[in-house]
Amino acid sequence: MTLAPETTSLPSRTTGPEVQLRIAGDWFTLCGLSALLPGRGVAALLPDGRQAALFRDRSGRLYAIDNRDPFTGAAVLSRGLTGTAAGRPFVASPLFKQRFDLASGQCLDDETVRVTAYEVRAR
Repeated sequence: MTLAPETTSLPSRTTGPEVQLRIAGDWFTLCGLSALLPGRGVAALLPDGRQAALFRDRSGRLYAIDNRDPFTGAAVLSRGLTGTAAGRPFVASPLFKQRFDLASGQCLDDETVRVTAYEVRAR
C-alpha cells in the first residue's frame, strides 16, 4: 500500500491592523491586533531574545511592558490580572501580586522597582 504524502498548509498572514513595538528607534511587528483580547495579556518574543507582555484594554488602548517579573525573574507578567488603581491601568503579577503600571512600568507596590514600558501602536 502506498500512502500519499501529507500536505500541510500554513496559516495565512493576518489581515487588518498589526501590533508594533518601538525598539531602538525602529518599529517591530509582533502580531495581528485581533490576537489581543481586551483584558488578557500575550507574551511576544523580541528580536534580542527578551519578552514583552502585550495588553489591550476594553477601550482598545494598547500597552507593552517587559514580561519578566523583577521580583522573581520569571517571565509571567503577560499572565497577570489587569485592573485599574486611581485611574492607572495595571497588571498584577500572578506570582506575588505586585502591580505594574501598564503605561509607565512603575511598580505600584514598591516605588523603587519598575519594568521597561515600550511604545506600542496598531498599524
